[in-house]
Amino acid sequence: MKAIMVMFDSLNRHMLPPYGCDWTHAPNFQRLAEKTLTFDTSYVCSMPCMPARRDLHTGRPNFLHRSWGPLEPFDDSMPRMLKEAGVSSHLITDHYHYFEAGGSTYHGQYATWEFFRGQEGDPCIGQVADPPAVDARGSNALDSPWHRQDRINRQYMQREEDQPQTKTFKAGLDFIRRNQAEDNWFLQLETFDPHEPFFTQRQYQDLYPELLKDRSAPLLDWPKYGEVTEERELVEQCRGHYAALLSMCDARLGDILDEMDRGNMWDDTMLIVWTDHGFLLGEHDLWAKIQMPWYRELSNTPFFVWDPRCGKAGERRQSLVQPSIDLGPTMLDFFGLKPTSDMLGKSLAGVCAGDTPVREAAMFGNHGGQVNVTDGRYVY
Repeated sequence: MKAIMVMFDSLNRHMLPPYGCDWTHAPNFQRLAEKTLTFDTSYVCSMPCMPARRDLHTGRPNFLHRSWGPLEPFDDSMPRMLKEAGVSSHLITDHYHYFEAGGSTYHGQYATWEFFRGQEGDPCIGQVADPPAVDARGSNALDSPWHRQDRINRQYMQREEDQPQTKTFKAGLDFIRRNQAEDNWFLQLETFDPHEPFFTQRQYQDLYPELLKDRSAPLLDWPKYGEVTEERELVEQCRGHYAALLSMCDARLGDILDEMDRGNMWDDTMLIVWTDHGFLLGEHDLWAKIQMPWYRELSNTPFFVWDPRCGKAGERRQSLVQPSIDLGPTMLDFFGLKPTSDMLGKSLAGVCAGDTPVREAAMFGNHGGQVNVTDGRYVY
């Protein structure tokens, strides 16, 4: 058996066609829903980036006792458990927080790993000269070293093939083709996109002419966290840039679906597509995440699963699930392994097969912030 986990960052459920959006260009997400199960009651657990990934490794909530941080020596790690059991676990990512202080103990849990640089303010290109000045608003206009580095990085990503997301998915296709005839492997294919800044090429921006019609307007594809203070035209521009990057993510997802079709992989390969959380783009007059209540746009996430053991596709599931803590036990179960006693997440095999509930309620939040409880309908 084989498994492919495609992970996006800050992917908005309410902007995907399978969840009712009728204006974004994302045909491959619609195609994905036809080939997998679509989960309607999927919720976050620990927020944001690295806490969610610690959830994934350990199968238990991180936010109740730890802020952003590395895996601890005493932590369980699903990819390491697979590796030790003879299942090759491979990480391909452009998510640079894995390689900073506070996130640097994750990649070593995998049997092998690859990293592609350049997202956001990743300090990967050494340039002394200042980048060209731009008329910008929001975080695009800030002068910190982080935001300056983003402007430098963009100079070297003028073509789609130069973007980290493209390189990440190309490496994923190479891995799949190289190992398609082999058994017992797990691929975690993870991109930072569509996390801000929402930078992509003109061909994706041209899909949204009504939102990105004024090319002379100040640039806003990286909003500040907090209240919306920008005029409506700039808010719409930022939504257009997010949608453009979403469409690029959709194109790369289509590459994976094409490869699974071409290799007839559906009989023995699990496919999981998920995200760590959503992102506010002016809803509730707010930008981003963390500094506000965990509204449904942030906490109720898109989640798709193809499990070849049950073979169910094109259906929806209503059971309350939390991918960040449930995927560890689910993956172990898929490869015939048992979760540790410390793992509080649940295998989703029964949910996939027959929508059998695994919990009555779920907790989620961020360390030092709100603790939320939901039954899938109401949130306290």
